[in-house]
Amino acid sequence: MPHIDYYFSTLSPYAYLAGQRLEEIASKHGAGVTYKPLDIMSLFPRTGGAAPKDRHPARLDYRAQELPRQAKKSGLPFNLKPMFWPTNAAPSSYAIIAAQKAGDGDVGALVHTILRATWAEEKDIAQDEVVRDALQACGFDPKLADSGLLVGAETYAANLEEAVSLGVFGSPFYIVDGTEKFWGQDRLDDLDAFMAGDL
Repeated sequence: MPHIDYYFSTLSPYAYLAGQRLEEIASKHGAGVTYKPLDIMSLFPRTGGAAPKDRHPARLDYRAQELPRQAKKSGLPFNLKPMFWPTNAAPSSYAIIAAQKAGDGDVGALVHTILRATWAEEKDIAQDEVVRDALQACGFDPKLADSGLLVGAETYAANLEEAVSLGVFGSPFYIVDGTEKFWGQDRLDDLDAFMAGDL
């Protein structure tokens, strides 16, 4: 069975705009998915990138045009300047890691619910109640927000190191069977084609 490792940040607008297309593609091709949230602000400087606040004005200007265009294409509600961004991504990331380990609910839906909270619902994903509500809405025990802290922290750090070693440099980033890499929600069609044997 093919497998997709999905590296992403719960702060990433592009991960949000991917919607749940990854899950649709994985289901279509009978692929497994491992969700690997990571600290994107630590990833950027280690892989030649820069946090948005440190980018050249030309890049920021392009981002301000491109994100609304991509949102329109995706059909998802989107706020270019959400109230609670950037925020601490660790609590939501730990919860995703704990939920994936627990395996009771829908991890893909949980990831999207957390991303949507920031980019469409003006919620702070660093707040415990926001994370607990997302867990419960997606079929998980909301107490995972508390019980998964230690393992979550260890895995979160390990995901970053693994990502750097594999050449991951942004979010969302997909690696099929440990080798074939796709960066960005705008490459999901290519991921689909690759898994179909067309690329």
